[in-house]
Amino acid sequence: MEYVTRSFSYALMQPKKVAAALVLLGCVVAIAMAWGFQMAGYLPCQLCLAQRVPYYIGTAVAVVALGFALTERYTWVTSVLLLGLAGLFLYGGAIGIYQAGAEWEFWLGPNDCGGPVSSINDASAMLNVLNETRVVSCSVPAIRILGLSFAGLNVLYSIGMTFVALCGVLLRPRRDVA
Repeated sequence: MEYVTRSFSYALMQPKKVAAALVLLGCVVAIAMAWGFQMAGYLPCQLCLAQRVPYYIGTAVAVVALGFALTERYTWVTSVLLLGLAGLFLYGGAIGIYQAGAEWEFWLGPNDCGGPVSSINDASAMLNVLNETRVVSCSVPAIRILGLSFAGLNVLYSIGMTFVALCGVLLRPRRDVA
């Protein structure tokens, strides 16, 4: 319990550093989970791939934000980068809301969701491509975990990442925490 108390105390003393580090860790975990499920056979649709982009970009931006936070110089740059990350995660969450809504049939999903595109030279090659291509629909969840699809889980994860990034911006370093 003392470890948890000391961790929170440090987080309150260094909110920008902790937020940048947690966002970086969160991005790496999200990407690893997405790739892990993909390797386990859950192929992503086009919207799933679009929801990964904020985490790829976020990884690079979080590294830069953490670098500025560790120097304790130009902390305003860290704040700007964390604000940008919050916006990026809101964007990813919005894509997740759109896909989850399509999965629950609240609205129509995209018409162009499908499998990989390859060049076709003749009719026999076209039949082979059609037999080998697995089309993944954006409107049908591959799996539900605790009632939520990957898109729904991404919405919750994006909200959490946005919250962490905003805490790094809004919380002022406290020196009176022991």
